Amino acid sequence: MASNTTDISSQPQPRPRQRNGPPPPRRHGRNPPPRYQQATTAQAPQEKKKPVFVKVDQLKPGTSGHTLTVKVVSQTSVPQKPNAASSSHHLRPNRISECLVGDETASILFTARNDQVDLMKPGATVNLRNAKIDMFKGSMRLAVDKWGRIEVTEPVEMTVKEDNNLSLVEYELVNVEE
Repeated sequence: MASNTTDISSQPQPRPRQRNGPPPPRRHGRNPPPRYQQATTAQAPQEKKKPVFVKVDQLKPGTSGHTLTVKVVSQTSVPQKPNAASSSHHLRPNRISECLVGDETASILFTARNDQVDLMKPGATVNLRNAKIDMFKGSMRLAVDKWGRIEVTEPVEMTVKEDNNLSLVEYELVNVEE
């Protein structure tokens, strides 16, 4: 009579887990990782691209990566909501101000946050690098996030065209069906 028991030594044994030391080497299937070779010659440093400065009237909704030189016309501090300040009492309060900036072609509202508020003084000329257009209540606002930079430059004689304020134009999102 044959027994239904099998020999334990014929079954595959699970590998013991390694608790200390490096993990076991990875096994790659069909697509092994690329092998990188060290450069034999010293690579020359990459040349930086010159920034392309745009004018304010060339800004369009939903675009980013703009570099422009603008003059600050006015600055208005935005009051903080009282309930937002009490819920995050361990965080530092956010300072937000809206600044009207522009050049000889047009003007637009710029949203300055925290340390940017100190740089955006009326009458100052600033370079905005990697600026983006945010939409707020259907109108355009210019902003610089953590990937951008605001640099105060020497004053430039320019008259800001305040009657062409791009933030006063209201946009509406329209779905196009094909």
